[in-house]
Amino acid sequence: MTLLNQYRVLGRSGLKVSLLCLGTMTFGNGSGWSADEATSKAIFETYLEQGGNFIDTAVSYTNGLSETLLGRYIAGRRDQIVLATKFAVNTRPGDPNAGGNHRKNIVQSVEASLQRLGTDYIDLYYLHMWDGRTPVEEIMRALDDLVRSGKVLYLGISDTPAWEVSRANMLAELRGWTSFIALQIEYSLGQRTGERDLLPMARELGIGVLPWSPLGGGLFSGKYSRNDLAAGTEKGTRKAWMQQFGRFTERHLTIADIVHKIARELDATPAQVAIAWTLQQPGVISTLLGVRTSEQLRENLGALTITLSAEQLHELDQVSAIDYGFPHDFLARVRASALDGGTTIV
Repeated sequence: MTLLNQYRVLGRSGLKVSLLCLGTMTFGNGSGWSADEATSKAIFETYLEQGGNFIDTAVSYTNGLSETLLGRYIAGRRDQIVLATKFAVNTRPGDPNAGGNHRKNIVQSVEASLQRLGTDYIDLYYLHMWDGRTPVEEIMRALDDLVRSGKVLYLGISDTPAWEVSRANMLAELRGWTSFIALQIEYSLGQRTGERDLLPMARELGIGVLPWSPLGGGLFSGKYSRNDLAAGTEKGTRKAWMQQFGRFTERHLTIADIVHKIARELDATPAQVAIAWTLQQPGVISTLLGVRTSEQLRENLGALTITLSAEQLHELDQVSAIDYGFPHDFLARVRASALDGGTTIV
């Protein structure tokens, strides 16, 4: 029996994927956050040995090396893998059309990905980031053309406002085009703002949610302490990224304290607790893992052996609670009196 011997259906489709998805943003030349080629191959093999079938990359990861390496690794076993890649991030600095959501970039990106991956089809093709410029009609028609051509089987979207995702899917339904079945978002105990609109939207529309950065950039792995708050930070590091996006604060370290406490209760690691939390959230189908070693991967896979109790989930919910803001907080306060007439709706 392997750790990844159970699967979930991805969104409103029949596609079955592993509960943990192997992210390959680290597959590259061994500099910075990336792993060298030998280590990347070992990570990939370990994931498949444990029963995993869901691999995630992007046309822009490690300047294309991630896709190139994956193309070598999947040779001879392509069809057993659910292969996801993405477009949108600029791949030629100085060229405004080498990035974005427009048809030209969609076409040139998918062709580059197919060539590097050594395959004639992509299982799940993501719009990586919303550019806020390209008409939604252009995007959805271009993506539908890829599906009709057989180059892409399913569509996903990442890092996009909820109202844009819902508008795109409704347009696709009305015109008989292919809809998004998957949504990648940053989601962790330290970043729960997706619960305001993105997660409810996804559940309502039957879109499977796939959290990225479940460890909060490493914060919930036990790597950092309060001493790091005052210490200097070298540019280009994971800690610098966390600070840039407000993911490394006293609040986050307080959450990490509770994660550590529960890890001790379960005889688990903090990383396993943080990943397990994402998998027990409504609407989450598969959580992305980004690792630099096979040892890290094996530790993270251990999250599948953990079930957080109702009490532990409540404790984590309380310490990481967010302000949902208007109109969510307002409606929660007045719904019973203003809409339900003081009755109890169960």
